[in-house]
Amino acid sequence: MAPNAGDKDEHQDGYPIARDVRTTRDRTVLPDPIPADAEKIFPCELAKYERNGYGKWHYGPGLEAERRLDLMPPAYAAGTATETASGAARLLRFFVITDIHVTDKESPAQLVVFGFRGGSPEVYSGVMLYTPHVLDAAVQTINALHEQDPIDFGVSLGDACDNTQYNELRWYIDVLDGKLVSPQSGDKDDPVPGPLNDYQDEFKAAGLSAEIPWYQVRGNHDHYWMGSMPVDERIRAAHLGEEILDIGDIITDPRGTDSRGFFVGAIDGRTPYGDVIGAGPEAAFLTPPKVPAADPDRRVLSRQEWMREFFETSSEPSGHGFSEADVEKVFACYAVEPKPGVPVKFIALDDTGGDDPGKMGCGHPFVDRERYDWLIGELDKGQAEGQLMIVGAHVPIAVEKPGSLFGWSPIACVTEDEFIAKLQSYPNLILWVAGHRHLNVITPLPSPDPARPELGFWQVETSSLRDFPQQFRTFDIVHNGDATVSIFATDVDPAVADGSPAATSRAYGVGAFKLFKQEESAALAPGVEAPPLALLPTGSCNAELVVQLSPEMQAKLSR
Repeated sequence: MAPNAGDKDEHQDGYPIARDVRTTRDRTVLPDPIPADAEKIFPCELAKYERNGYGKWHYGPGLEAERRLDLMPPAYAAGTATETASGAARLLRFFVITDIHVTDKESPAQLVVFGFRGGSPEVYSGVMLYTPHVLDAAVQTINALHEQDPIDFGVSLGDACDNTQYNELRWYIDVLDGKLVSPQSGDKDDPVPGPLNDYQDEFKAAGLSAEIPWYQVRGNHDHYWMGSMPVDERIRAAHLGEEILDIGDIITDPRGTDSRGFFVGAIDGRTPYGDVIGAGPEAAFLTPPKVPAADPDRRVLSRQEWMREFFETSSEPSGHGFSEADVEKVFACYAVEPKPGVPVKFIALDDTGGDDPGKMGCGHPFVDRERYDWLIGELDKGQAEGQLMIVGAHVPIAVEKPGSLFGWSPIACVTEDEFIAKLQSYPNLILWVAGHRHLNVITPLPSPDPARPELGFWQVETSSLRDFPQQFRTFDIVHNGDATVSIFATDVDPAVADGSPAATSRAYGVGAFKLFKQEESAALAPGVEAPPLALLPTGSCNAELVVQLSPEMQAKLSR
């Protein structure tokens, strides 16, 4: 595993993926065991990964789609739906990407110090060097799948940015648009001289197929500092300077972002392996450490500025779901009918926010009265118009207990029980898709009335493109010809080419998973009812999710 992609023709302007494009139905990525004699290393010692076996993996057997009848009455025993090549029974096919966390690793306002020698992989791992490259590989994989079997649309479920910076968002949109991307900030660096052979080199992104419209949902990292705290003036100023931010434990210290104690560190983009600089307790430094150069493009975006940037795009549709009126109101919710002639409605809900970090930061599911009333209005309209409905939101619901890391916000306008009870009053709501926890988890929310199974719906969480297993999902909604539809949820590993930056990122993601001992810590997360431990060693979860139709929708789809 080299720190670069090797020597390439200087006229080659991008990073092609592997030609053999498959889903996890065909094969899976399996991390190799760490050798017994491996040296114990820190997560930041990327140069030692390969020789010690960290990050090695191989392809294993595929995972069939498990047929789930959790929402169906006990007597239901119809045959499995047929995913025919002709698509005769298919209503809709779409992809979901989420939690890309495109990262300005050279920013002086990250939180590297709390992860580079252990702690949390969410604030440091080697994948930070390659987030635009992984997105580019995923986009190329989506394009290849589209060539095999057309995709109607795509959804990105939030956390496009890691740290709500302008340059992070521009790299993200430019990758999807197929533009030139220079994934560095501050001074121009070239740690390995030559083009297309290190993580800092400018490259031409492939861009999502022009035949696939894509829509955007807002995540907590898209408008909070590190996804956890409202941006105050000190944090805002730190992004634009050279001096590395000094901060304490923002969660346990009652002073929050006013706390002090540690310089947060940054990545030195001049080095082949992205060495960590300026990270440690105040006492370790005679003077405050600095990054090599400031950069105005590291500026923090307001919520309105973040939304407006989606109109600066060459892919479709302009705004990617947001309207000009939405931007003016700073209201990041909308609804679309993604495929003409098909009675399916997609509802994008911004369920992040609250601006009250509490004890656990701003990562809770949250709706205020305006968003709640808007959502109910859209559900009412979809029900009245005979549309099957899908809600796309960043944060999942009903997966963690109140008071846990991602539990329901205590300042939301309704309780979680009230919220779910209202959702379960709509027989045409079939699916809630979410990201946020970086896990592939499927949760049934059955009808409270056994006599009306159509009031139940499924929630499907998709893992992050940043952390292992670095996947996205495809969804196929198929009418079974009876009183049901099936939702086929399939995980996809980006088809990385050997020696490419995306392949190096996968190795670093696997290595971080091992070094941070996530196998053990996953089972200890407070309130998590479906820990990733159950999905190891692949982290993947494929399923056919059967949903009961109301008599009205059954009649409509059978015409």
